[in-house]
Amino acid sequence: MGKPLLFLDVDGVLNPAAPPPGAGFEEHDLLGFRVLLAPVHGVWLAELAQVYELCWATTWEEDANTHLAPLLGLPPLPVVRFRGYRPQPGDPRVRLMELLSGAKWAPLLRHAGGRPFAWVDDVMPFRLVRNSVFRRDRLLLPIDPELGLERYHVDRLLARPPRGRRGRS
Repeated sequence: MGKPLLFLDVDGVLNPAAPPPGAGFEEHDLLGFRVLLAPVHGVWLAELAQVYELCWATTWEEDANTHLAPLLGLPPLPVVRFRGYRPQPGDPRVRLMELLSGAKWAPLLRHAGGRPFAWVDDVMPFRLVRNSVFRRDRLLLPIDPELGLERYHVDRLLARPPRGRRGRS
């Protein structure tokens, strides 16, 4: 089946809102936005790429490959499409109160196509996180948008990569 997927958000994960001083973030002006990126994130993502197939899961979509991947030392990654996504038969229902925070869920599941995956994002419904706790085939890891991705998140992802459900190869 290959490596599990690792769905990566950008804003609030790799581009935190308020990292502590001295955390190693460098400021970039990308597409008219102030973006903070830490070179150590590129190192950590290369480490995660040994275990996972990295995938952009961000509203940056292809712009993440054009503008962010080179700054992080990453090759172009597959991109989950969110813009223009139309609900399809079989998509999970998202509760009214979760329409914004759960908007990525159906496209992520479609992109995964049954493969095991981990998802790191600063906006995900608590219900999805709670319901995924005991699933072997997925790991949902909420990130504090003020601080972004930290080493303990990487360690968690490396310690328990998702794998296929029982009875599947």
